[in-house]
Amino acid sequence: MSTLIPHWRDGARWPGAASRTGDVHDPATGRVAAQVSFASAEEVDAVVREARVAGRAWAEASLSRRTSVLFAFREALVRRRHDIAAAITAEHGKVLDDALGEVQRGLEVAEFACGAPHLLKGSFSDGVSNGVDVHSLRQALGVVAVVSPFNFPAMVPLWFVPVAIACGNAVVLKPSEKDPSASLLLAQCWAEAGLPAGVFTVLHGDKEAVDALLEHPEVASVSFVGSTPVARYVYETGTRHGKRVQALGGAKNHMVVLPDADLDEVADAAVSAGFGSAGERCMAISVVVAVDPVGDELVERIAARMAGLRTGDGRRGCDMGPLVTGAHRDKVASYVAAGVEAGASLVVDGREVVPDGDENGFWLGPTLFDHVAPGVPVYDEEIFGPVLSVVRAASYDEALALVNANPYGNGTAIFTGDGGAARRFQREVEVGMVGVNVPIPVPMAYYSFGGWKASLFGDTHAHGMEGVHFFTRGKVVTTRWPDPASRPGIDLGFPQHR
Repeated sequence: MSTLIPHWRDGARWPGAASRTGDVHDPATGRVAAQVSFASAEEVDAVVREARVAGRAWAEASLSRRTSVLFAFREALVRRRHDIAAAITAEHGKVLDDALGEVQRGLEVAEFACGAPHLLKGSFSDGVSNGVDVHSLRQALGVVAVVSPFNFPAMVPLWFVPVAIACGNAVVLKPSEKDPSASLLLAQCWAEAGLPAGVFTVLHGDKEAVDALLEHPEVASVSFVGSTPVARYVYETGTRHGKRVQALGGAKNHMVVLPDADLDEVADAAVSAGFGSAGERCMAISVVVAVDPVGDELVERIAARMAGLRTGDGRRGCDMGPLVTGAHRDKVASYVAAGVEAGASLVVDGREVVPDGDENGFWLGPTLFDHVAPGVPVYDEEIFGPVLSVVRAASYDEALALVNANPYGNGTAIFTGDGGAARRFQREVEVGMVGVNVPIPVPMAYYSFGGWKASLFGDTHAHGMEGVHFFTRGKVVTTRWPDPASRPGIDLGFPQHR
C-alpha cells in the first residue's frame, strides 16, 4: 500500500477525510511513490475558520515575538535543507544541487522577513495642524492563501509565507499535488521555530480546494504562481469575491545576443538557463535572439555544450533530470514534433536521449531548434520543458521589437559588452525583470519578483517591500489630545490644516 501524504493542520500532520487522493510519482522511475490527500470544500472551510482565530492572536503578538520566530524558522530551514532538497528531487525530478539552490533562494526571503520590525515601521508627523499629529501603521490582512506550483515546491511558498507571517497573518498553503512533501517539511520547520498552531496550514488538493479558497469570505488575499490561463482564472475569481490577488503567470523569456558579446559566455549561459531543472522554470531562457552575424557560430557552440550534458536520475549526479510527469513529458515532446512540422531546423533532438536512469522515467533530453520564427507553436507558446529555440534578427531594433511583441513579459536578458546598448535595452524592453549578461535575472529577496503583461495579473510582485505592502493594509491615524488652549469649537466646514 502506498504511503499517504497528509495535510498539516493545527500544528501537526492530519490525514483529513482522505475520501479523495492523488498519485505522487517518482519521475526518475515513473512509479507511483505515494498518495496525497485531497481536501474537500468543507475541510477548507473548517481550516480557514481555525486559521482566522489563530491569526487574530498572532497579529497581536509583539514584533519582537514574531521576529524571534522568524529567526528560529531560518535556523530550522538551514538544518533541514538537505531533507527538503531530497524530497524535491524525489517528487519533482530536478537534480539535488538544483534543489538545494532552490531552498537557498527561499532561505533568502526568510532572512529578509527577519527584518519585520524595520519593514513594518510607520511614519509620524508632528503638529500638522493646531495640536494635531498624524501617524500611519500597517496591519495584517487576516487569513491569506498561497497556491504554489510544482516546479519550485519550496522556493515559491517561501517567496510568500515568511513575509505574510512576519506581517502578522495566518497562512493556508495549497501546494502542488504533484510534489507535496516539501511543504510538510516547511511546516515542520515552522513548528520547530515556535509558530503557534493554526498560523500555518498546509492543505493538499485540486481545483475543489483552490476554488474553496478563492471563494471563502474569510480569506483576505491569494498569492498564486502557475500558468497564464490559471493565473487569469485565479485573479478573476479571487477579485470577484473581494480578495486582494497577486497571480504570477507564464513566460517566454528571450535572451538577446549582440554581435560584440563573448560567444563562449553566451553559449554557457544559454545551456545553463535553458536546460536547468529540465526547463521547468518560469525564468528559463527558451528563446535566444541572435543578432547578425553571430547566429551560425553561436548555434554550433551551444550544440557542442549540449553534447556533454548527462540526463538522468537527479540523485546520481546528473546534469538534468526527468520532467515532472509522463503527461507533461509527452506534451513537451509534441512541441518538438510540431516544430519540425513547421519547418524549424532541429539541431539536437532530445527525444533520442539515452538517460542514466530507469527506462520508465519521464525522460526528454535537451533539445535545440534553429531558424525559429513567430507564428509557430514552438515559439509562440510556453513549453515549460528543455526546448531552446534560436531566432535570427538583423539588428538590435528588430530583436527589441521581437521581445516587446511577445504577450509575455516575465524575464529577459541581453548579452553585450556595450554599456550604451545595455542601458538602452533595460529602459526600452517591456519586461518586468532584466538581466545584463545575466541569463536568469531573479532578484534578491529585498527586491521584488514579477513580470509584466500576461506574466502577471494584479499589480503587486512577490517578496521585497511589495510583498510587505501586499500582506498588510495601511491605516492613518489623526490625533488631537484635549487642550483647552487649542479647543477648536464648533465648525461645520470641511476640516482644514491650519
